[in-house]
Amino acid sequence: MKPLLPLFPLDVVLFPGTPLPLHIFEPRYRELIHECLEQKKVFGIVKTEEEGLADIGCTAEIVAVTKKYPDGKMDIVTEGRQRFEVLEITEERPFLQAEVFYFDDEPGRATQQQIEHAVKLHAEIMAMASAEQNLPEGEEKISFYLAGSLPLDLDFKQTLLEMRSEAERMEAIITAFEAILPKLKRTVQVRQKAGGNGHAQ
Repeated sequence: MKPLLPLFPLDVVLFPGTPLPLHIFEPRYRELIHECLEQKKVFGIVKTEEEGLADIGCTAEIVAVTKKYPDGKMDIVTEGRQRFEVLEITEERPFLQAEVFYFDDEPGRATQQQIEHAVKLHAEIMAMASAEQNLPEGEEKISFYLAGSLPLDLDFKQTLLEMRSEAERMEAIITAFEAILPKLKRTVQVRQKAGGNGHAQ
């Protein structure tokens, strides 16, 4: 029997290799985090859905405790590690635990053309938001960084998390970025016109 994975259901999607700061305040999750810190183990983040929880999540490793409050609350920074499929959930503890199956991508990589195109689109979006593009070292699973660094639709992020092909993920990201960019450009133009016409009606 593999040990059960403690679960932290949230209205977020965590990707492998991407950071996620968390404010821990509920007693059951303070217990979960204390246990993970003491035993140096990961916990699973799964997206909450109307009918329960998503079937696919990502483990989170605690990389820093940035603040501890007198009442036991804390701020932590986690980072996504490994994707998993929830097989069976147990409710024996104050927090949920699950038997899970860990998985990775199928063999195959995104093409250089896909990577360069997606990175260029991402850079344009980041520039419009006055943010810097800090690409990870290496190009393995760069799709997770590109999607994880932007406030994209959560259902779309969940779909990306569930895909087992980097090329397929990259294609979906390119399509999404190509749809987002014209809208962003229009928004920026409207703001510039509104802020720079010199008239106050």
